[in-house]
Amino acid sequence: MPSILFTFNRRETLFLIIAAVAIGVAVLLYFRSLPSAPKVEEAAAQKAAEDVAKAENPFSADNPLVNVETNPFGKVKKVLNPFEQ
Repeated sequence: MPSILFTFNRRETLFLIIAAVAIGVAVLLYFRSLPSAPKVEEAAAQKAAEDVAKAENPFSADNPLVNVETNPFGKVKKVLNPFEQ
């Protein structure tokens, strides 16, 4: 049974070998360039953690007494008392 390489001449055989190697290298480079699932998930988790860290804390309560004076009657006492200077 004759081999398939013997039915081609030397130039055609060399062309087939170079084409096969080129296709193999192209396939290898393609699959290496694809991101793997753990890397994509890790990057998404990192971005979500950064977004949460930058966001305002939803559990923090604003102080409702920020603008309240310690003694609100002090001003009224000064206005209504004509003897106090």
